[in-house]
Amino acid sequence: MDKIKVAVIGTGGISNEHINAYLKNPNVELYAFCDINEKQLNMMAEKYGVTRTYTDKDVMLKELPELDAVSVCTWNSQHAPCTIAALNAGCHVICEKPMATSAAEARAMKEAAERNGKLLMIGFVRRFGNDCKILTDYIENGYFGDIYYGKATYLRRNGCPGGWFGDKSRSGGGPLIDLGVHVIDLTRYLIGNPRPVSVYGATFDKLKDRPGLKGQGAAYVSTGKTDQDIFDVEDLAVALIRYDNGAVISLEASFSLNLKEDTGKIELFGTKAGAKLDPELEIYTELNGYMSNVQLTTPTALSFDGLFANEINHFVDCVQHGTPCKAPAEDGITLMEILDAIYESARTGHEVIL
Repeated sequence: MDKIKVAVIGTGGISNEHINAYLKNPNVELYAFCDINEKQLNMMAEKYGVTRTYTDKDVMLKELPELDAVSVCTWNSQHAPCTIAALNAGCHVICEKPMATSAAEARAMKEAAERNGKLLMIGFVRRFGNDCKILTDYIENGYFGDIYYGKATYLRRNGCPGGWFGDKSRSGGGPLIDLGVHVIDLTRYLIGNPRPVSVYGATFDKLKDRPGLKGQGAAYVSTGKTDQDIFDVEDLAVALIRYDNGAVISLEASFSLNLKEDTGKIELFGTKAGAKLDPELEIYTELNGYMSNVQLTTPTALSFDGLFANEINHFVDCVQHGTPCKAPAEDGITLMEILDAIYESARTGHEVIL
């Protein structure tokens, strides 16, 4: 196959990661950009030298039938309509996480991919990290034994990016759907993608986006942030997720929380050893009958150098050569089922059986 022609729908912050990865891939022609924000669109087009620009995805897909693939990097509520439109136009799609704003939308996306015979990959970028690769090596060689409990933590003290991130109509939720999805997926992936069977969750909106805070803004800022932003999502979400293999994962995710510093870590506990990735990997086990802590001399903290390139290169390889996808639509649906269940449990105050 010749170079694949790729379009990017949604030219906000995360699109830069996709674009830079495509530009480094010799098998890709970065072909077109689409965004409803014409100012942002033109700025990105000039930055990256893209001449085909559109403010309407349907016009772009109709006028460019030669497109092979699309990156969907919009806000969450547009993931499903943009993905389905691209699939129906005959394009392969990589859609940023979360897959959609509900499991029902996610299923419709998968159905469109199957109906059109195209690949739909979900942007679970943590699966492509160096830290995930090292942990997977240990797990697959049985070093941890039976992993039966884990903790998935992604907490920010003051970390709502503003813009659409706090607007439920566009985001579908707060830190759970934005941050929690990363660590839920990573822990689930590492323990073999078991099926969730029950969820208990709670959400809070006590601190919101810290509107009265003086002197220090959020470290992560959306390209669409304005002084008129609303905040009607949760600021903290917690949950217990039980899987069909008996494993349980505890989750914490926040935009605003009174803690000392931001933290993003995962912990896994098995019958032979446990591990914490925070950010370097530490392993807790027994050696010669003594409790022992192990640190690797190999760098184990997540490196962003090449992280998205690993993901995008895999997507391109799947499109060109039919390589089995490491982040298929089915896994995105399962994650949306978990997120739906957490929000429903939080609403009702009761466990949700899946």
